[in-house]
Amino acid sequence: MKSSLRAWQRRCIEAALQHYVIAPHFFCQATPGAGKTWMAAELANHLLRQNKIDLVLCFAPSCQVVEGFRSTFTKVLGRRLDGLIGAVGSACTYQAMEYQAEEFWLLLENYRVFAVFDEIHHCAGNDPIVSNAWGQQIIQRIQDRAVFTLALSGTPWRSDDKGISLARYSTCDDRLICDYRYGLLEAISDKVCRSPRIVLLDNHAVKLREDSNNTSSERLFPSFKQLLCESPVSYENLLRHPEIINQMLNLATLKLEQLRLINLNAGGLVVATDIEHAHQIASAFEAKGESCRIVTNRDKHAQARIDEFRNGTSRWIVAVGMISEGTDIPRLQVCCYLSRIRTELHYRQVLGRVLRRTGSTDDQAWLYVLAESTLEGFSQRVADDLPEDLATLSRVPMLADEAVPIEVREPSYQQEYLLSDDAQNAYELALGLPSSGPDAVSAYQLSFSQRYHQELLALL
Repeated sequence: MKSSLRAWQRRCIEAALQHYVIAPHFFCQATPGAGKTWMAAELANHLLRQNKIDLVLCFAPSCQVVEGFRSTFTKVLGRRLDGLIGAVGSACTYQAMEYQAEEFWLLLENYRVFAVFDEIHHCAGNDPIVSNAWGQQIIQRIQDRAVFTLALSGTPWRSDDKGISLARYSTCDDRLICDYRYGLLEAISDKVCRSPRIVLLDNHAVKLREDSNNTSSERLFPSFKQLLCESPVSYENLLRHPEIINQMLNLATLKLEQLRLINLNAGGLVVATDIEHAHQIASAFEAKGESCRIVTNRDKHAQARIDEFRNGTSRWIVAVGMISEGTDIPRLQVCCYLSRIRTELHYRQVLGRVLRRTGSTDDQAWLYVLAESTLEGFSQRVADDLPEDLATLSRVPMLADEAVPIEVREPSYQQEYLLSDDAQNAYELALGLPSSGPDAVSAYQLSFSQRYHQELLALL
């Protein structure tokens, strides 16, 4: 086994090889950014050298991840994974499984196939009745035909109550049984992943003015959370609010500037809601004198743009339906979460894009999110899973002193931001600026030392 493998990768490969002596299915949970793809390629290489398999078939949730698998497996195996003559196997998306010709599936009958499934949580169920379409393909076409399978996931749970394909669950409490588990705490301790620094952007004096039928009324809200609970203003309204975008980008660009003094190629990612939103964010960057690249799921050149950004030194990339899962851009170190999607699965996958370390000095990953109650809960759970010196969750108030309109349906609304001196000091501390009150930020700083491991397993 190559010495370049990380310790966890060596241990996982050894565990898999021992497991395959008695059972064909192996489930590995490893935190996003830990290097699951490389481990899988090395495991395949080991099985090929032991003459236990003939071919490798890989399946993944997106074209971008499939390309990453092809590239990594080709480097490790020294043979292509493109399905053409002379290749060691093939890789395709889960969506493409149901469109494969019958000749493709005959490979599982005629050869000893090692099947690898990336982010297997996308595939639901071990029972055809409750499985989704991708899970059904695994049950009907692969599960009992592949000589070995490897199921990979960084976030092994689903938003619904369905089980994960190829997974086993405890009969007493329905908890997922992992054959190998490598958590974020271990990855940070091993200097494989960065320590997360999550910043919640809030507003502690939101004035909402309602104009209707020639009358006007005002209400004051102490937070975005209360605004969203007690008014018609939606979370997506906030995501598109120019001043909110502007201030989140201010925080993130300044942080990236600081990080690039140490890590020259550090980059930033903004996860946008849709194409229009992405261009709004790009315009906000342009107004600050910042350039950025936009990649969307409708751009046929998206993969080329991602590759160019990955290998370049550009500062920012704005993504819609891309990069949130599996895409490897190790130099990303700062992320702004401006997606309308509020599931823990998506949130943790986005966080994973900035966790992978590239050297000895890039030990922190920064994620900026709005202080919306669901996202705040996800953020707190990430911090709960780590000792307080390895993760922090901080709350930063917005700065604004004049009314800014929010576009919603009638009646119309406007926001006005009024901050106390303490809030001003907290914002300056977050930016690394001098503050007249050294304890001002303490009301907004939250550190967590309790492990969340058991609670996380309860979600499975």
